[in-house]
Amino acid sequence: MSQQTNDFSKWYIDTIQKADLMDYTPVRGCIAFKPDGYELWEHIQGEMDRRFKETGHRNAYFPMLIPESFFQKEKDHIEGFSPELPWVTEAAGEQLEERLALRPTSETMIGHLYSDWIKSYRDLPLLINQWANVFRWEKKTLPFIRTSEFLWQEGHTAHVDEEDARKETMQMLNIYKEVVEGFLAIPVYDGQKTPSERFAGAVDTYSIEAMMKDGKAVQAGTSHYLGTKFAEAFDIKYLNKENKHVHVHTTSWGTSTRLIGSVIMVHGDEQGLVLPPKIAPTQVVLIPVGPWKKNPAIIEKLDEIFAALKAKGIRVRLDDSDQSPGFKFNEWELKGVPVRIELGPRDLENNQVLLKARDEAEKQTVQLASVVEAIEKELEVMQTRLYDKAKAFRDANSHTHIDSLEQLQQHLTDSEKNGTIPGWVLAGWCGDDACEEHVKEETKFTTRNIPFNPPTEKHTCINCGKEARHTVWFGRAY
Repeated sequence: MSQQTNDFSKWYIDTIQKADLMDYTPVRGCIAFKPDGYELWEHIQGEMDRRFKETGHRNAYFPMLIPESFFQKEKDHIEGFSPELPWVTEAAGEQLEERLALRPTSETMIGHLYSDWIKSYRDLPLLINQWANVFRWEKKTLPFIRTSEFLWQEGHTAHVDEEDARKETMQMLNIYKEVVEGFLAIPVYDGQKTPSERFAGAVDTYSIEAMMKDGKAVQAGTSHYLGTKFAEAFDIKYLNKENKHVHVHTTSWGTSTRLIGSVIMVHGDEQGLVLPPKIAPTQVVLIPVGPWKKNPAIIEKLDEIFAALKAKGIRVRLDDSDQSPGFKFNEWELKGVPVRIELGPRDLENNQVLLKARDEAEKQTVQLASVVEAIEKELEVMQTRLYDKAKAFRDANSHTHIDSLEQLQQHLTDSEKNGTIPGWVLAGWCGDDACEEHVKEETKFTTRNIPFNPPTEKHTCINCGKEARHTVWFGRAY
């Protein structure tokens, strides 16, 4: 049995350590991002940020410390986050008059400030995003996926009415879907969260959900319509065109460094990391082979290829270290580099190189004259190939034939017996929180979301058998 199947968590930890993406620190649940790990985040950040700005959003920065009284203003919000909040109680040797939370999210601080910034309908919409770190003191941690401190972006917008705010909520969810599918090559189901799973203080929460190779779900991005809840709590009003003071409608939306963990868990294989070309810190590695040190023409040719790729904007490295070719092949495979180019004396004689894609078993022979074009094409093809493989895997493990709790329990028993992953189940739900909770208690399956475009409609509740109000994805999640 493969390590991925046998012990997925161990495979995951081994993979990120061998790829040199992070290191543990003395503070529980807090990791150090090493350069390759942080560069993955920079590429995600760059792609997201570009799209945010294209849709009129601007970046700002807000304080990390939030007064306790701010949380008390929105009751659902404090109840939702209270167990996870780390508090600052002392500074400069003195007890603080009021405890300060390390932000779990910034709705309260931003709500407080928006009440000063927004006066008239001319100030709206206010479209602000923040790139920051946040803290949620998790009991169980896993690098990138669930840590006590993590990096993210959080958008906070204010609008004249519900229609405009809801339009914003869906626009941002769609941007997340485009980036995660098109840039990270991860297929997702988009939909609405059930009331028990929605953001603390939101009217409606929407999410994109991604399936990892162990069949578990990662919530890859969320977008929330907050209605006037935070506007009422923080007195965010504006003077409308009828000369009346009314509350704004607000939204918030976020993605985080758990997207890095998702990329690793979706695309990685038994050899380690596999990175989609668009996100890879190094897209191509050039490796001289054979007795290349006695033949300066080999390095000269690789330098030529290096310069040509660099000019095309391709992130390329030349590994001319003293390590053996076998060692180098293995090291760069562990790092997930999409394309490897090998050039030795015989290749040079034949005016060719060997091209190896990280996710393919066979090497290709490519003529030196067309090597740059071949690499460009391979990077493009590999990006699509990884998405297609991930989608085929997800679809094969998305089960639509289960309609009762008994069938789900039998499915789980069969999966355990056969050594297969249980995946996700599309089932009906009557809308009663008690039914949702009972399924969770019995199976550890939680509702992922109510998909916008389910593969089929379900008509009976998986738990009670009554008429279903919703068709819902159920699965185990990180």
